[in-house]
Amino acid sequence: MSIITLFDTSVCSSNLGDKIIIDAIKKQLDSIFSDSLFIHVQTHDRLSKSSYSFLKKSRFAFVGGTNLLSSNMNRYNQWKIDLRDSLFIKNAILLGVGWWQYQQKPNLYTSVLLKSVLSKKYTHSVRDSYTEQQLRKIGITNVINTSCPTLWNLTSDHCRDIPRGKADSVLVTFTEYNQNIDYDSQLINLLQQNYQNIYFWTQQPKDYEYAKQFCNNNVQYIAPKLKALDTVLERNKNIDYIGTRLHAGIRALQHKKRTLILSVDNRATEISKDTNLPVIDRGNLQAIHEWIHSEYETKIIVPEKNIAEWKAQFGVSEDVSSIYVSNQPSTLKT
Repeated sequence: MSIITLFDTSVCSSNLGDKIIIDAIKKQLDSIFSDSLFIHVQTHDRLSKSSYSFLKKSRFAFVGGTNLLSSNMNRYNQWKIDLRDSLFIKNAILLGVGWWQYQQKPNLYTSVLLKSVLSKKYTHSVRDSYTEQQLRKIGITNVINTSCPTLWNLTSDHCRDIPRGKADSVLVTFTEYNQNIDYDSQLINLLQQNYQNIYFWTQQPKDYEYAKQFCNNNVQYIAPKLKALDTVLERNKNIDYIGTRLHAGIRALQHKKRTLILSVDNRATEISKDTNLPVIDRGNLQAIHEWIHSEYETKIIVPEKNIAEWKAQFGVSEDVSSIYVSNQPSTLKT
């Protein structure tokens, strides 16, 4: 039996979207390493001596998703490591990791740090072309764009079951760190005019405080738990998703719900460029209105060849054509 360390981005995180990501990553890793013991260590807090000990004993160490990387890791680092940690982390493998924001080329400190802790033997999986380009700029070329593992099972068969027409109810989300009351209050007004029921899910604590400022009692508030989100999506057969939270939207797609993600930063925008994820700019209310009343066919483009290539280095052989089928993109106004 082998031990594998997972740098778990949901540990010590207030963002429930990280749990959605880790849920998908664990399913993928369990399918590859079915007999291995996984030990979870945190990314959002400093590592301990125990973590170093587990890393030393591990056959592999995977870094689990999110927009964890940045260009100035000596000043801003969601992954709480520094050059001291590079003495203990030597062969970490990225799995569906993205870049924090649009930034300049990574600085020298970041380059030295990432080259020290990331594996040179194995190919790294990143979730968009932008992240791949950022790593290649500093000479990390053993990298491939697999998109986010939360999308890997959104095959053509899966997407075929997603309704095309408008539902009676809608699930909405907002983002605590990117607030715009003007846009978001107009969105709520639009949803009130077009849906019988509006549900709101809190992905981070301040999402709720922000939404209460303009939603009042015009929405039904869902408990801030992933299980509560799943329950609403499972029990409501006739519900759309429209919101700024990327992975709440992907969770809705996993539940075969008609979904529109409203972009507020680089994450949804960059993933959409590669996968045809249904994304519209948050401020484009006219395009949102048109989408609500459109017959929209969801066609996610899963990078099946890249996923199979990444998995193959761990001895996984799959008939990719029977699992993932590429789709031609539908066009959304952004």
